Amino acid sequence: MIVNYSSSSSEDETENSSKNDSSPSRKRGKLDNESSTSEPLDHGSVKSKAGKSAHLTPRLPLPEMFRESEEQWTDKSDEHGGRLRSFQHERGNWATYVFIPYEPEEAFLEVLNEIMVIAAAHDIPLKVSEEFHLSLSKTVVLRHHWIQPFIQSIRTGLTHFQKFFCLADKLMVYSNAEKTSSCRTFLGMEIFTGNAQLLELIKILDQTMKEFSLSTFYKDPSFHISLAWCVGDHTERLKKACLSELQSLIDTHEDGPFHIRLNCTELRCKTGNKVFLFSLQ
Repeated sequence: MIVNYSSSSSEDETENSSKNDSSPSRKRGKLDNESSTSEPLDHGSVKSKAGKSAHLTPRLPLPEMFRESEEQWTDKSDEHGGRLRSFQHERGNWATYVFIPYEPEEAFLEVLNEIMVIAAAHDIPLKVSEEFHLSLSKTVVLRHHWIQPFIQSIRTGLTHFQKFFCLADKLMVYSNAEKTSSCRTFLGMEIFTGNAQLLELIKILDQTMKEFSLSTFYKDPSFHISLAWCVGDHTERLKKACLSELQSLIDTHEDGPFHIRLNCTELRCKTGNKVFLFSLQ
């Protein structure tokens, strides 16, 4: 499901972090009718008998969105490429992040295929990213009843933000913060044009994160588009084995030095299985 939000028009619906269940710091009214329309509970008839306690019919279960996890949930890494969640899954918690999407061009896919061939020759177990984007937030956790005010806060902050573009041409190696079994190594292409606008976007998004007591973005971010990844910390191995060879492939492309052009016309926020769109001016 995608929900499209234009930063200047009325909203139309179309489609590692704190687990604090408390509401955000600012006061909010009731936002979802869902929270007040659960069916009334039927306790049945109660007959009072001398010397015996009354027996009540058990309460009907609450709708799923209001139930906390009653059973231990186990992440199965083999179902998604060996990856493990960096935080415990709980019902009612929605993994959320903000990004700018990149729609790959044919030339990009050709270069990426050559990168994968070189990495395989050096026994680097890279896998192509399932989607390509530029991250503008850490992955945080929202409670279900926070989603609408969170989205509205972002929408308000982006009201007057103008479209722009970014260019990327330098390969970099990254790893996520956890040096655990959930650690992953990424090969990305770093942005060299458009950083000023990206930093302004971070200020807007960080303000929303603070409103909800969520983690803000990195202090000195290296904006990039992730091309491929592998499980485990292979940072030094990738740098020593073939990073220079891969960069040479980028610099000596047959049509001249290759670069990614990212047209930043919209932001997206993915929360759970929903994606909200924010069009820039």
